Amino acid sequence: MEKIYEIQAIKQEVRETTKNRYTIRSPFDVAEHAYNLIGELDREAFLVMVLNTKNHIIAYHQCHLGSLNSSVVHPREVFKAAILNNGASIIGIHAHPSGDPTQSQEDVLVSRRLSEAGKILGIEFIDSIIIGEKVNGRVEHISLKEKGYL
Repeated sequence: MEKIYEIQAIKQEVRETTKNRYTIRSPFDVAEHAYNLIGELDREAFLVMVLNTKNHIIAYHQCHLGSLNSSVVHPREVFKAAILNNGASIIGIHAHPSGDPTQSQEDVLVSRRLSEAGKILGIEFIDSIIIGEKVNGRVEHISLKEKGYL
């Protein structure tokens, strides 16, 4: 008898709704929205925000949870949610537990790598947003696209 192995079954549960569609218009929108998901964690987390062609958020995926000051990010994991949800584009977001959103050289290199991977896949990597702490009700953040790194 021949053995058959199932390597991995991917199950994606999608709940479509037209109510409360949130449209991304700026890095500020991303930062404010993502802060509620990863902004107060005690370690670095990398969140992928998947968008449709109208820049409505259609999915989130926390693809990496790292240590106090680092997180391993691989394009395969980052783009998986976009592929499974038929996303047109993605935004990468991660929080610095220190509260200081200043980018590191590694942040820039990883973001450029994700941008190149997105070009190959046909899924635009719009921006990489680093979020810090909330000051006076506003999330401190940096957009690597606005800074000219992407």
